[in-house]
Amino acid sequence: MSRTFDRRATASWALYDFANSAFTTLVVTFVYAAYFTQRMAADEIEGTALWSRGVTVTAVLVAVASPFLGALADRGGLRKRLLLATTVVCVGGTVALYFPEPGGQDALLAIVLFVIANVAFELGGVFYNAFLPDVAPPDMLGRVSGWGWALGYVGGLLCMVVAFAGFVFPEPPWFGLSTEAGQNIRATNLLVAVWFAVFCLPMFLFVKEARSSEPAKDILRATGRQLAGTFRSLKDFRQIGRLLLARLIYNDGLVTVFAFGGVYAAGTFRFTFEEILVFGIVLNVTAGAGAFAMGFLDDKLGGKKTLLITLVGLGAGTLLGAVAPTPELFWVAGITIGIFAGPNQAASRSLLARFVPPDKETEFFGFFAFSGKATAFIGPLFFGLLTEAFETQRAGLAFVLLSFVIGGLLLMRVDEAEGVRAREPVA
Repeated sequence: MSRTFDRRATASWALYDFANSAFTTLVVTFVYAAYFTQRMAADEIEGTALWSRGVTVTAVLVAVASPFLGALADRGGLRKRLLLATTVVCVGGTVALYFPEPGGQDALLAIVLFVIANVAFELGGVFYNAFLPDVAPPDMLGRVSGWGWALGYVGGLLCMVVAFAGFVFPEPPWFGLSTEAGQNIRATNLLVAVWFAVFCLPMFLFVKEARSSEPAKDILRATGRQLAGTFRSLKDFRQIGRLLLARLIYNDGLVTVFAFGGVYAAGTFRFTFEEILVFGIVLNVTAGAGAFAMGFLDDKLGGKKTLLITLVGLGAGTLLGAVAPTPELFWVAGITIGIFAGPNQAASRSLLARFVPPDKETEFFGFFAFSGKATAFIGPLFFGLLTEAFETQRAGLAFVLLSFVIGGLLLMRVDEAEGVRAREPVA
């Protein structure tokens, strides 16, 4: 199927990344996550345990639901409507996170609301990613994917700057908010919800999707058969299977880096809270810049070679971080990881987009989401186990390096040319 390059649709698609990254940056990673673990629960240990369980439940639910919902969206022409539904649920759940207060039973309520919002966010990514082949011509898949990731980092950072300037640090905070019971911190959720709702609008206004006329009951029944058939026919899409297997491993390392980068900086190099925030901002800036710049490399060299380059860079940065004797060298390691983290995510997405058949885009991006979540607990688990066993976080970081090495070796088995050829429907 030929694709018409519609610049407005492409820009609108990328702007959705700008919109939704505020949720991951402020709620999942920096502001609300830290607030919950330190203030919402009885103590930091309980708060960390609850938050960890919330993230784990999210991963399991997304891994289970994403392949079926992806197949359903393809079969029924429902990508856009399901993306809208998940966006509304995520925005609504984020608004609701403002209301639970520290103490009492509100911590449990807050983690339930977080899981609802986070699951909706992750499932929305399935439908959003599947639009990539629709908004980018084949020779620009790498660049457009990179632009989306880069805009996402920019959006998350800008929203975080507004949150810090208006809600977290000023005395008094904007809009007459109080610091009592963390009202100003909880209000950052309202900022995220508004940011997401406003900047996602072009996606729904200007990105088109063909509708299906198939009756709903027939769609559901056919979706189950189609999904089962896809599992059986993976032999016809061997390169997709190999790519997803490799990503299952190397993405686990990336998840662990993002989850424990601040913990490692604080525990091993005694970074203060302010230094960790600056460290996180620098990593996001470098990841965004890397995703934008290496998108051009992706289109020139191909997704596989670009991914291998990023895995070498990520491995080198991780190794340096594990052995760095000084905070200065750790900063070099962190910046190196940041430069290659964004391009790694963008190239993974664009390489799959080159492989997927036109009528199974969302279905296979459902499997893509599955590959990103199915083993997401392994890296964090081994990070903790190795840290305990060797009584140093450096041992935990060594497991991350192993993930990048094994993932890279598996990726070398991917034949990009064959994967592109297999994209055409089998006669």
